[in-house]
Amino acid sequence: MRKTITILSFALMAILCCPDASAQKNPSQKEIAAALQGYFTPVKTPAARPDDRGFIRRWLLLDPISVPNRTNRVFTDSYTRESILHEWFPGQLSKIPKDGERERVEMEVQPPVNLTAGRPAADTPVPGLRKVNLYWHALDSDVFFQKLFRMAANLGNTRYGVLFWGVTIVNCEEDIENVRLAIGANNAAMFWVNGEELILVSGDRHMNIDNALSKRITLKKGRNVIRAAVMNGPGMSEFCARFVDEEGRPVTNFTVTLE
Repeated sequence: MRKTITILSFALMAILCCPDASAQKNPSQKEIAAALQGYFTPVKTPAARPDDRGFIRRWLLLDPISVPNRTNRVFTDSYTRESILHEWFPGQLSKIPKDGERERVEMEVQPPVNLTAGRPAADTPVPGLRKVNLYWHALDSDVFFQKLFRMAANLGNTRYGVLFWGVTIVNCEEDIENVRLAIGANNAAMFWVNGEELILVSGDRHMNIDNALSKRITLKKGRNVIRAAVMNGPGMSEFCARFVDEEGRPVTNFTVTLE
């Protein structure tokens, strides 16, 4: 009997300590606001504007996809492209998601981070592939860049060895010609405007303003869809994005929406 009770006790502890990631529920707006205070604010207005330096702060951000990498040295151009362009969810390069929309993603679920150790050990076993519920969050960043690590950590998600997706929409009253998309990312990332790949950055890097510039493009009159995908191993995950003109000055004569 004691042996049976002991086995049942261990089983119960495993259930309590390792909740079913596939059944993850989306937190309420109130819970998100409390968890992300100081980093993000849930979107409450129809439109926003870039800040004075042109940085786009309003994004739809997806809960992180687990892509276990124990080092940032693996982020070559080919690995970055292959990993990001894997079909994680339908329409990842075409759809405009809604706030709270669910994506069913098959990924390698990682064990919880041992916070006393700071980072997961290199030999930490990975449980294997599972289908997990991830959710889109409509957020205004409290600073000029997106603190993806903080979003993941504060919402109780995987924070190391991850891939983040972001979508936002720039609305122009007229064509804005000869502008460049300027981004910074920690670490590897890809960016698209209106379905065209404009930027690929790889390697072990910190997020620096205007770390990479696209070719000259025209922001067309009406809606322009910007997509971002950012990958990281250990360490922080962040990105910033803005448009600059021929002289490197920020472009600010547009609004930002999420639909």
